[in-house]
Amino acid sequence: MTARLPVFPLATVLFPGLVLPLHIFEERYRALVRHLVGLPEGAPREFGVVAIQAGWEVAPAGAPATSSVGEVTLHEVGCTAELRQVTELADGGFDIVTVGRRRFRIAEVDDSAEPYLTADVEWLPDPGGPDEVADLLAARVIAVFRQYLGLIRSDPEEISEQLPEDPTVLSHLVAATAALTVDDRQRLLAIDDTASRLRAELRLLNREAALLRQVRAVPVPLSELASPPTPN
Repeated sequence: MTARLPVFPLATVLFPGLVLPLHIFEERYRALVRHLVGLPEGAPREFGVVAIQAGWEVAPAGAPATSSVGEVTLHEVGCTAELRQVTELADGGFDIVTVGRRRFRIAEVDDSAEPYLTADVEWLPDPGGPDEVADLLAARVIAVFRQYLGLIRSDPEEISEQLPEDPTVLSHLVAATAALTVDDRQRLLAIDDTASRLRAELRLLNREAALLRQVRAVPVPLSELASPPTPN
């Protein structure tokens, strides 16, 4: 069973439960916000956030504000953003706050029905009940993630922050906050079960930590390595 969903292409990956603030300045996306705000009370005010594979999230310079979305290639899996807060600006734009809600897979994209993209999407499954394997993996991910934070943060208070115990919530938080590429994050979003996502995150965190330790082992400051040689 598919559903029709407005789609907002971005150069980022949204995960369920994560906050995504956006500044809306293009007319096509202003129209999207007006559409969502105008929905009946109780109707879900959601749009799909999908990471861009190729193309641009905004219209090319010089293009009319009302022009079509243009050539853009999207990843197949995205996450809905639920509209939580809207601030209308003097110039007609909006500052909005959204929260990731549910994952979906794009079945077909339509670039002609509305000023913005819409798509027929299939909802992806949410994790079921308790999973002992995911619980064990979550404990390992928390330990490795804290070590990783210790390499990238200098403030001990930031490292001691509370991490969620729920394995699914933890997997989404780690995927969204670790310094990963869009492709890495996209692969994590596309994984259906929590245990497999946590396993993938363990590999990625160990990879990133190893790279950070190598950088720290360089005896010369990185700023000096980037400087041109002196004539002496």
